[in-house]
Amino acid sequence: MESPDNLLADWRDRARRLQAEIKKVVVGLDESVEKIILAVFAQGHILLEGDVGVGKTTLLKAVARTLGGGYERIEGTIDLMPNDLIYHTYIDENGKPRVDPGPLLRHGEQLAVFFFNEVNRARPQVHSLLLRVMAERSVFAFNREYRFPHLQVFADRNRVEKEETFEIPSAARDRFLMEIHIEIPADSQHRVALIFDPRFHNVDAIINTLQPVVPYHHIATVAPLIQGYVQASPALQRYALNLWQATRTPQDFGIHLEGVNMAELVLAGASTRGMSMLLRAARVRAWLQGRDYLEPEDLQYIFHEVIGHRLVLAPIYELQRETLVKGLTSAILNRISAP
Repeated sequence: MESPDNLLADWRDRARRLQAEIKKVVVGLDESVEKIILAVFAQGHILLEGDVGVGKTTLLKAVARTLGGGYERIEGTIDLMPNDLIYHTYIDENGKPRVDPGPLLRHGEQLAVFFFNEVNRARPQVHSLLLRVMAERSVFAFNREYRFPHLQVFADRNRVEKEETFEIPSAARDRFLMEIHIEIPADSQHRVALIFDPRFHNVDAIINTLQPVVPYHHIATVAPLIQGYVQASPALQRYALNLWQATRTPQDFGIHLEGVNMAELVLAGASTRGMSMLLRAARVRAWLQGRDYLEPEDLQYIFHEVIGHRLVLAPIYELQRETLVKGLTSAILNRISAP
């Protein structure tokens, strides 16, 4: 029987091959790809944010292709109802009513990646169903429960248009392991390639060149092994606890943002679940770095992506949320001494 050390070393190689395979078709988003790999092996859901046409769908199709398993995508619209995720009704060629499985049920237990595009265009009733699917990886329909043990949900928010949109409630946001911001590549060579290289003009063609690298149905077995393998020292635990408290009462740690009343800024800091997810993702990073112990940089690397979207600000500051939350998480990392 293979030892846990050898097994995890083999899976580390697979994770690196997975990252390399995705980067064959997704250029200029290396950090985003790496953080998605962390989420995959931490078994966490991801909220994507970015402008239209920056490569979010291509990125997710590449992830789905290299993992294998079922992939589904649904568009958020104001008239979308919860049942639209579960079943599809129509009249067949014989004039008889038919009911077919919807995107959640179409692949059964083989559903691996579910992409909800423009999730904030959907109504709160749809958010409620999505919340259960994310939390329990199951849904009740047709008098039975359907389970999705390998499901990973990716959702994208439309941050430009505000008409006919519904903000995702804090309870739903807290279910996402990370919120990852996707931008146009800064490197001019990457921009030239995306615009002038014809192979990037046919997304489906280049996605089809990718090979499944990691068997998606084994991740649920490997992920707990990673969590048990990577240890946190007492000093690291104290550091994590200080980071947590600083998200709740930043003024107690001497953290200041210009023009902000720090005592009124944060209505709710990171949740217990949020800090647990931070440690889960940090352990995966330590494992990918070849360590069996956590270092402060593991938490720092994904602190904003895991914690930022969980912070609830006072209404007076919500319109400045993007700037203030990034400033606050950066200030916390700069202020809290690392062991």
